[in-house]
This record gives sequence, C-alpha cells and structure tokens, in this order.
Amino acid sequence: MAEGYELKASPRDRVGKGAARALRREGLIPAVIYGDKKPALPIAIPLKETTLVLHKGGFMTNLATIDVDGEKHRVIAKDYQLHPVRDDLIHVDFLRVSKGAKLTVEIPVHFLNEETSPGLKRGGVLNVVRHTVEMTVPADAIPDALELDLAKADLGDSLHISAVALPEGCELTITDRDFTIATIAAPAGLKEEEEGEEAEAEAAEAEAEAEAEEGEGEEE
Repeated sequence: MAEGYELKASPRDRVGKGAARALRREGLIPAVIYGDKKPALPIAIPLKETTLVLHKGGFMTNLATIDVDGEKHRVIAKDYQLHPVRDDLIHVDFLRVSKGAKLTVEIPVHFLNEETSPGLKRGGVLNVVRHTVEMTVPADAIPDALELDLAKADLGDSLHISAVALPEGCELTITDRDFTIATIAAPAGLKEEEEGEEAEAEAAEAEAEAEAEEGEGEEE
C-alpha cells in the first residue's frame, strides 16, 4: 500500500472567483471535503505542498490526512482541476474516508520483465491498452499498482486482466469480460515480411490447385 500524506488547511468563509484569486495571491488554493453523510467543508490548502504531492504520483490512490485548524480529516483526493493555460493546480475535491470503507479507484498497471520478453527482444512493441484499471478496494489497503508479467509474452500476444493476480479484498468493476491490458505488436519490418510470406504461400497454393485441376481435366 502506498504511503499517505498530510496537508495543513484552514476553513474557507468565502467562495467564488474573487475569493479564489485572493487565496492564490497568498499561495493557497480552494478545496472541499465532502461525503460520509456530513456537510461539505470548504477549505484552503497550500499550493506548493499540494503540487509536490500531486507530482510525486499516487495522488488519487493515497489516503491523506487534512489538518483543518487542529481537526484531522481522513480523506482521498477524488478530483482536481488545473488552470487551462498555466497548468497550475487550482482546486481539489477530497472525499471523507470512514474506517472499514471501500473505495472505487483507478489502480495503475506496472509491467514486469520487459527486458526478458521474447516478443520485445525480437523488436516487438508493447501497446498499452489500459494504463489503469478501475477497482473496488479496501480504503486501508489500496494497492500501489497491479503487476503484469511480460517474461513469456511473444509477438502477437494479447495480455488480459486474467493474467493479473488481484490483491486480496480487491474487486474489478468490469466483471463481464476478460478485457485486454496490453498487446505485443510485431515491428513494421517483420509485419511486411510476414505479409509477403503469406502472399507467396497463398500464390503457391493457388498455383498448385490450378495445376491439379488441369491434370484432372487432361485425364478426362
């Protein structure tokens, strides 16, 4: 399970664009804590520290503690907004997490043993269909990542979710099919070569069939 993080916050009395601009001048950004059948709590959090946590990775899968004037709230980030031009963080939504709760989160997929994959060693390309997989997980045991082993993956292979060992207590939200996580595609040169060989084989087969038909005609 990934390590959590803690942020200091203060309550927000004012909302709206003007109030948000005033916060940003002070190095803060607006945020809100909601859920667990309690009223929403508008807060202000530090821009610098929150941005560092965001860029560190796992922002949407790590539990966090938000200290609002000494009162600590156990939360997980559910959404955030970036400035459309500057790409700065401008708002965060946090969901309260009660003890024993289950959460629906996107868990990243990590690929193991790429260096020993027969298909990749032959020049194949790893095409990632899903970088994350949506799962229902225990709030106290959110996995860092799902691991997919490529040690035996060869050219043309499709790697499905059934090849992934799911952590205990975690369930997929998609249960009606064995969906694809990644494929090993042949390199362009090899594809052309294989297509050429297939065309030659088909031509040879057609020629053999034509000769056989001619032979049957002469016998008659």
